[in-house]
Amino acid sequence: MQWLTENLQILFSESYMTEQERIRHLRNELHEHNHRYYVLNAPLLSDQDFDFLMHELQDLEAKHPEMYDANSPTQRVGNDLSQQFVQVAHRYPMLSLSNTYSRGDIQDFYDSVKKGLGGEDFEICCELKYDGLSISLTYEHGELVRAVTRGDGVRGDDVTQNIRTIPTIPLSLPHSLSAEHVEGGYPDVFEIRGEVLMPWDSFRRLNAEREAQGEKLFANPRNAAAGTLKSQSSRVVAERGLDAFLYYLLGDDLPASGHFENLECCKRWGFRMSENMRKCHTIDEVMDYIAYWDTARKDLPVATDGIVLKVNSLRQQSLLGYTAKSPRWAIAYKYKAERVSTVLESVSYQVGRTGAVTPVANMQPVLLAGTIVKRATLNNEDFIKAFDLHLGDTVYVEKGGEIIPKIVGVETSKRAHSAEAVRFITHCPECGTPLVRYADESAYYCPNDAGCPPQIKGRIEHFISRKAMNIMTLGPETVDDYYNRHLISDVSDLYTLTPLVITGGNANRLVSAKKVLSSIEESKNVPFERVVFALGIRFVGETTAKLLARHFKNIDTLMTASLADLMEVEGVGQVIAESVIRYFHDPVNVEILTRLRSYGLKMAVEETSHASLSDVLSGKSIVVSGVFSLHSREEYKAMIESHGGKNATSISGKTSFVLAGENMGPSKLQKAEKLGIKILSEDEFLNMLQ
Repeated sequence: MQWLTENLQILFSESYMTEQERIRHLRNELHEHNHRYYVLNAPLLSDQDFDFLMHELQDLEAKHPEMYDANSPTQRVGNDLSQQFVQVAHRYPMLSLSNTYSRGDIQDFYDSVKKGLGGEDFEICCELKYDGLSISLTYEHGELVRAVTRGDGVRGDDVTQNIRTIPTIPLSLPHSLSAEHVEGGYPDVFEIRGEVLMPWDSFRRLNAEREAQGEKLFANPRNAAAGTLKSQSSRVVAERGLDAFLYYLLGDDLPASGHFENLECCKRWGFRMSENMRKCHTIDEVMDYIAYWDTARKDLPVATDGIVLKVNSLRQQSLLGYTAKSPRWAIAYKYKAERVSTVLESVSYQVGRTGAVTPVANMQPVLLAGTIVKRATLNNEDFIKAFDLHLGDTVYVEKGGEIIPKIVGVETSKRAHSAEAVRFITHCPECGTPLVRYADESAYYCPNDAGCPPQIKGRIEHFISRKAMNIMTLGPETVDDYYNRHLISDVSDLYTLTPLVITGGNANRLVSAKKVLSSIEESKNVPFERVVFALGIRFVGETTAKLLARHFKNIDTLMTASLADLMEVEGVGQVIAESVIRYFHDPVNVEILTRLRSYGLKMAVEETSHASLSDVLSGKSIVVSGVFSLHSREEYKAMIESHGGKNATSISGKTSFVLAGENMGPSKLQKAEKLGIKILSEDEFLNMLQ
């Protein structure tokens, strides 16, 4: 109510704002509401009111591209820009911490600190050790300018664009909280470090989606977070629900002389800090903290695997210094994963949507971390061979990330002489087809795409999924029902369904049948890019499908593309290219595509998006090279064609100019300079079009 009253008071003055001023005002306002919602858990706006302001800002920014700001709240959603991460040197090396599983080592650490400080009193700041991916964030004038992973400690990957999608990381800090305006304010330039992680809820949701689509599951939240942050599409990052906790401040003009006190300042500036830090004055307090969180951490919404201890005083940290690999003023205590032993009774095999065959260990039920465990994934044949598994073996089991059971060891001394070694199957357990293993792949696959029941149903489930054809009135159980009743045998059969066929004459099913058919009919409006993804071509994910669709423009060109043609597409290597060719050379797939086309699905990119805009580039041959920040490479190629130009793949004497982003290939750069060909930046190219 207070927010509404205050905004009504300024409504009159806002009516006199220019659109550019309104953009700045909305950005500041939405930054504040994001902070209240994600960090303080104290929102002042309803979701509908927030969305209203966000849509207004999006519309205004679309009208004023000259007002582009990478830190605008509208950038949280990410985009499909394909990235090749640039390596950036750390201003301060990101060293790893010494770690231990022994409380005796913690006592030794405490004693060594006391000795190193000559008996001087000191405080230890105890923090939870979050199980994620280390990140370094740099702010200048209150704006996020760079986010870099740990890498090798000296250099890391610049993942700024992906980090901007994480709602708990502020993109801009209030100007009123700078050191110029308030005591204890943020310095003009500083670095803050922390951990990017995936909360349990996001992790479970992501794995459920991957399981439904027949994709390999992430073993734990840390792997999921690391894989997500390195995604080539920031839109994917935005959708996966990453979070971040920050734990260390660096810079020349820090507000306090203590580590704990600096983090308290960071909290006031708008950063998400852990509420579970504690300053300890004795070794007993440290041990109590470790003991408490051994149990309490299991109730947290994020994964933790230990405790980090840091000398609090920055002066004392400086006195203690560093070894070659880690600081002498900090150590990590890691909790031991709970481990139990049980007996391996048998191994079964599951076939996923893509045909990948996954071995599963069936074990004698055993209590582990509060739940009864009787199954564990064995990953692949290499995993089985590495442990030399035999039926009847006594195996040790842990929960990876404390959620997914995994075999971590074998007690070979208990193995019976007659025990039979586990041999990976040679034929599909569902359809009997001989399995194949592709180059550089650890998994075996059933190649019988069109005749293997789990693959058929899995491909249909993938086809109807939200990111594909979005036929959300259907689900796995319904697909299974339709398949078992012989109503559908492939995705094209969905478009032949009728109310009578679905209901089988049962009037009670008529309402739901009509909803299903309405949703199927609406799917005919899904754009070509998503149709390509929906086909379920092995190794072709959502981003690759978009790149293929935009490059080849229509299904006929894509179907007849050669290996060389396909490998010209950014991000498409030989494995993906060969998979695409295999898919379109399969007569069954060609027949399905023919039927889908006849039912009215979109088989070409909408022409409106490639309509001629001008002839400013008429007669020009242009090479696009490097990594771009404002548009993707495919979008720039579309712009070139829309303005009358021609895209070339290699530099020659006929090249008019090169549109160059960061990390342009050195050979191309050298050739362009040798031939005297002009090199344009993104800004120069966009100005040319304007």
